[in-house]
Amino acid sequence: MNLRKKIYLFAIVVCFGGCNKANEDTLFNNPAAEGFDLANSDPAAVELADSIMEAMGGWKNWQNTRYISWNFFGNRNLVWDKKEERARIESLKDSITYVVDLKTLTGKVWVKGQLISEPDSSNRMLQKAKSMWINDSYWLVMPFKLKDTGVTLKYLGEDTLKTGGRCNVLQLTFNNVGDTPQNKYHIYVDLEDNLVKQWAYFNNSTQDSANFVRPWDNYKKYGNILLSADRSDSSGPRNVAVDQTLNEKIFSELN
Repeated sequence: MNLRKKIYLFAIVVCFGGCNKANEDTLFNNPAAEGFDLANSDPAAVELADSIMEAMGGWKNWQNTRYISWNFFGNRNLVWDKKEERARIESLKDSITYVVDLKTLTGKVWVKGQLISEPDSSNRMLQKAKSMWINDSYWLVMPFKLKDTGVTLKYLGEDTLKTGGRCNVLQLTFNNVGDTPQNKYHIYVDLEDNLVKQWAYFNNSTQDSANFVRPWDNYKKYGNILLSADRSDSSGPRNVAVDQTLNEKIFSELN
């Protein structure tokens, strides 16, 4: 079903069911995170975000995905435990390994194989590790995070991809969340399969011109979800894997 038809059905349901979060979540089976800016987001934009989630494997499969591993630009290897909100990050260029609880910012840091025992240094490095995870994971799982806390969505209409296909364009802005809330993204969604095929990054939401426009392509199925990796411009995530079980020592020991 294309976007125009689905938006029409969305309008009918809202008319009869009332415009509230519960009805929106029931209709699309894609609950928004607490703090998602539904009030200031376009209904068409919310509907498009839900269509993307469905095309990527669906909210339930995303929730049930446990471990995601990948390499970021050849610089870092990451393992993310979605369920327990933990990450292991190996920074290859400076031989630093971080294991961090993303909720509490506790964990361990090793520099060239030596455990950092000084609390202030360790705490600073663990905060840096979380910032790396925020950045690197967004390059991989952004389509699953369109209804996160603090996100506002706007539908910008149709456009043409650099590859020539037609797409819907979704704008993301942020309200006091993450390390860079001033950022803005334009997400280009294929009209045929509802998958993100291109993205544009704006360092500041007031900018008219993007800092970059890159492909989001080469989808493959990992576990029960689709992810884009090994992209056609050689950017972003590589060597992606999804697992339901991993050795627990990954999040507590250096080797």
